[in-house]
Parts: sequence; structure tokens; C-alpha cells
Amino acid sequence: MEALKQGADALFILLGAVMVLAMHAGFAFLELGTVRRKNQVNALVKILADFSVSTIAYFLVGYTVAYGTHFFVGAEQLAAKSGYDLVKFFFLLTFAAAIPAIISGGIAERAKFWPQLMATAVIVGLVYPVFEGLAWNQQFGVQAWIKARTGAEFHDFAGSVVVHAVGGWIALGAVLLLGARSNRYRKDGAISAHPPSSIPFLALGAWILTVGWFGFNVMSAQTLDKISGLVAVNSLMAMVGGTLAALWVGKNDPGFLHNGPLAGLVAVCAGSDLMHPLGALVVGAIAGAIFVYMFTLTQNKWKIDDVLGVWPLHGLCGTWGGLAAGIFGSQTLGGLGGVSLEAQLIGTAMGVVWALAGGFAVYGLLKMTVGLRMSQEEEFDGADLSTHKISASPERESNW
Repeated sequence: MEALKQGADALFILLGAVMVLAMHAGFAFLELGTVRRKNQVNALVKILADFSVSTIAYFLVGYTVAYGTHFFVGAEQLAAKSGYDLVKFFFLLTFAAAIPAIISGGIAERAKFWPQLMATAVIVGLVYPVFEGLAWNQQFGVQAWIKARTGAEFHDFAGSVVVHAVGGWIALGAVLLLGARSNRYRKDGAISAHPPSSIPFLALGAWILTVGWFGFNVMSAQTLDKISGLVAVNSLMAMVGGTLAALWVGKNDPGFLHNGPLAGLVAVCAGSDLMHPLGALVVGAIAGAIFVYMFTLTQNKWKIDDVLGVWPLHGLCGTWGGLAAGIFGSQTLGGLGGVSLEAQLIGTAMGVVWALAGGFAVYGLLKMTVGLRMSQEEEFDGADLSTHKISASPERESNW
């Protein structure tokens, strides 16, 4: 029976890892559909290359930083318990690799390719795992201190703060250091519109992400005996809430509509194991409205050229999710309880500060040394031709 349980747990978390791995295809197509056509190939290449670099960095360094264990032992030892520890690494890697995938959307269309891969190695190997270990592995005694102060630990079941807010706030630093795309904000005060190049691809990316998110949230239980249907239904309700709010606030804009479910799912990650489904619906709806309003504000008023709106979507909705777990997770609002709003405030604030500092440090150092930005000519030609020497759709067929 013990062997059967070990095998079932390994299969359970493996399925979660595969579902979150599939989400990276969602990141790729969401970015592909949003950027201009001359940058579509670059979007696809970045996501796959970033994931590969993330795997090496997390295997060799990041996982050890977060959890204090390593894989420099014999394969016989690694295969123990049906290889559960290895599969757990795979699952957590897919979370870690989401950080550069999030950043990729913010810095699209004008960032150099190789410096971004260097940033990925440092962020996944060091910056992200420090906060991951703090929140999920009792590192540095921070959770014990928060519990002693507030009566409850900082609660982030599936990563509203640990993954999404951290990714979004790192991205904000990168976007600000990189600057806006050429001619995006003109000297006469006009703003050049860059509409999505393909709504069908954008929608495909959103759907892949949405489906994979149920592995992201539900499988965060990590063992079969801890699985909860509450997490699944709360994820569903938050997704729907985010969609309808984005539809309404975004005035039927398909770009906003398809980012709505993602905003709701980002926000519900932290408290999906605690909230009542109606609470999750409200949390998701608020997140959908936050995304539409803040995306418009950052692009048009503050002139922050965050191409996919990853700071509003992941940074701000993730921050809201961390706080929402302390509000809607309470028994007063129909939740399971055992969570403190003060603890959520402290933990979320720590994540935001660490991510913002990490983003400015990593990308600031790269800007001073190897440079972050393509030349004006390269940007005009597009990253596809400048970096990869091929376009997504040749203008004419060659006749051989």
C-alpha cells in the first residue's frame, strides 16, 4: 500500500507538472498574438529558450537555495519513492520558469535576446528561490516571526505572490530600465497604437493558460491525499469573475476579455484552498477590473510601455490575491479561516519589495555591462529578422 501511495503521489504531481509545462505554450501564444508580426518568432523562441535555461539554473542552484536539497547523488537514491522528489522538482521548476515567461511579455519588441537569457539564469537560480524558500520552506525564520506577530503564517497556497507578484514586479523594473518602444510616445504627446497582431493566437494562449492553471492550483496540494475540489471550483469561479469584469470594464475589447480569466486566476492562487466559491468569484472580478483599469492607466497616462501588461496582470493582481486570501479566507466571509490579513500584508509587501529590488539589480547590472536594448535599426526591422534571421510569415513564396 505504501508503494502504491508513493506511485500515486508521483503520478499526481507529474500530471500537475505537465499541465503547468503546457502553460508555457500559453505564455508563448499570448505574447505572439499581442506583439507586432515582426516580433512573433522572437516570442516563441524566448519562451522555450527561457524555460530551458530556467531548468538548468533551478536544477543546479535554485532548488537548493529554496529547499536545501540537491541532486548530486546516485540515480538509485533519486529513484526512491517512485522518483517523487525528482517529479516534485519538475513541478516546482514549472513555477520558477513562469517568472521569465512573465517578464518576457513586458520587455517584448525591444529587448536583446542574450541578455534576457542571462537575466533568466540569475532570477531563477537566485532571486526567485530566496523568496520561494522564505514563503514555502520556512527559510530564514520569517514565517515563524510572522506567526508569532500575527497568529498565522503568510499563506500563499499556489503562488499569487510567490510566483505572479514576484514575476510582475521584477518585470516592472526591467520595463522601466528598458524604456518604451521607439516612437510609442511621440514628442507631440501623441501615442502610437500597436494593436495585437493576432487575436486568435492571443485567445489560444489565454485558453491554454486557463486550462493549465487547474494543474497549477489543484496540484499545489503536492500529494493525492491533500487534493481539494474546493481549489478547483474556486479557480473556476475566479476565472469566470475575471472574465466578466474584464468584458464589462473593458467594453467588449477582446484583448481585455481574454486577459480577464488570467487576472482572476492570478488573484485566486493564494487563497484558493480557503475561500468560499462566491468569495473567489468576487476576488476574480475585482482582479479583472484591476487589470483593465491599470493597463489603460500605465499605457496611456503613466507612459509605461509594458507590452502585455504583465505588471498589472501578474504584479498587481498577484498582490491583490495575497491580500484577498486574508480577507475572503476568513470565516467571517465564508472561508475556512486560519489566516490573518496582517500576515498577508507583511508577506505580500516582502515579496513586492524583494522582487522590485531584484528586478532593478539584475537588469540594472546588465544594462551597465552588456546592454538591454536592441539598436534602433534592429528594433525597426523587428526581433525576428534582427535576432533570428527569419520572419513568421514570409511575404512571398520562393519559386524553386
